[in-house]
Amino acid sequence: MPTPEAPTLHELAPPGVDLAADPYPIYTRLQAEGPVHRVHIPGSGDCWYVVTYDAARSALTDPRLRNDIRHSASWESDGGHAIGRNMLQSDPPQHTRLRRLVAGHFTPGRIAGLRPRIEAVTDELLDALPQDGDGTADLVGGFALPLPVTVICELLGVPAADHALVHAWSNELVMPTSPEAAAAAGDRLTRRLTELIGFSRAHPGPDTLLGRLAAAADDSPEPAACARESEARLTTEELLGMVFLLLVAGHETTVNLISATVHSLLAHPAQLARLEADPGLTASAVEEALRYNSPVHSTAFRFAAEPLTLAGTPIPAGDAVLVSLAAASRDPRRHPRPHEFDITRRPGHLGFGHGTHHCLGAPLARAEATIAVRRLLTRHPGLEPAVDPAALTWRTSTLLRGLTALPVRLAPAPVRPARDRF
Repeated sequence: MPTPEAPTLHELAPPGVDLAADPYPIYTRLQAEGPVHRVHIPGSGDCWYVVTYDAARSALTDPRLRNDIRHSASWESDGGHAIGRNMLQSDPPQHTRLRRLVAGHFTPGRIAGLRPRIEAVTDELLDALPQDGDGTADLVGGFALPLPVTVICELLGVPAADHALVHAWSNELVMPTSPEAAAAAGDRLTRRLTELIGFSRAHPGPDTLLGRLAAAADDSPEPAACARESEARLTTEELLGMVFLLLVAGHETTVNLISATVHSLLAHPAQLARLEADPGLTASAVEEALRYNSPVHSTAFRFAAEPLTLAGTPIPAGDAVLVSLAAASRDPRRHPRPHEFDITRRPGHLGFGHGTHHCLGAPLARAEATIAVRRLLTRHPGLEPAVDPAALTWRTSTLLRGLTALPVRLAPAPVRPARDRF
């Protein structure tokens, strides 16, 4: 007799809780019951769901939990969901080799060199921010989205004419509206990235990251990770996967981070007033938004390469494990008053992951969000929400959660009540 499916998060949620709008009540309930739970993820199957901070850190550093899907007991093929083979789907030593190829482009020092361009793009977007007659603007479509899309596309060398399409395709892949739409988006993005890679190989030109990666490509089946002469090489499949991952991860999470930070501030007017009085707290506000309103909700699936015990829970070989970064970052054992938004809180979240797969682009995301929020509030003091909080809609997937739109009123309001609105 087949094993019955585990309950979904929707089935475990308290009555009346909308997991898209507010998933935290279910995380609180699960944390009270234990650190690891068996749940069913529609479209993916059953997995072990990790919800506490200590268990999450342990899982993220356990070498027996692998990102390569071929360790899954149910694996038959990659299923066409992946574009190429990338760092997120790899484990050491392959992951180490792939990460080394691009790590130097995302160091704090290198990102500091990008700040003038990030600031310029931010100012251009604020200058052009579309407004209705009453001063209302959508901060997602007009600001939080085009900023990181422009920056990562310019860094890679993707033409400006492709920016909107690339985002639309990648957004469909990470937060699919249907399996058919995701498959079509994957096909179109694969074709376009293949064309751009081919052009970069045939016409070496400006010094872009895409050009450098294309120059490092090797058509041999699999570079030997331990061979000195192959450490800086990529297979064609790895090149495609690398460009795909940098492009998607380089903007999808930051779109949600910028809008989540502004949303959290609007929801807590006293905190917004404190930040407007002391703009030096902007970086701290971004860190608190990463904890409080995490744009990356869970890691990619990991698979037990051998039987193991995680936080007292036996995990059979081949089983999938999903780490909830959002739940772990609101664990009361780690953070006193976890459901309060406090921009002076000391950082200590798992918003960018932990361990070997800690987000490579974290310095870039932090820089973009900090610059975006600071310049927005400098340009438009007295920012106000323009719609009822219940009218806001959230788009979610296993990995990500973010607002579809964030309408705000840019004209200063005469009075700002010092109470939480959302």
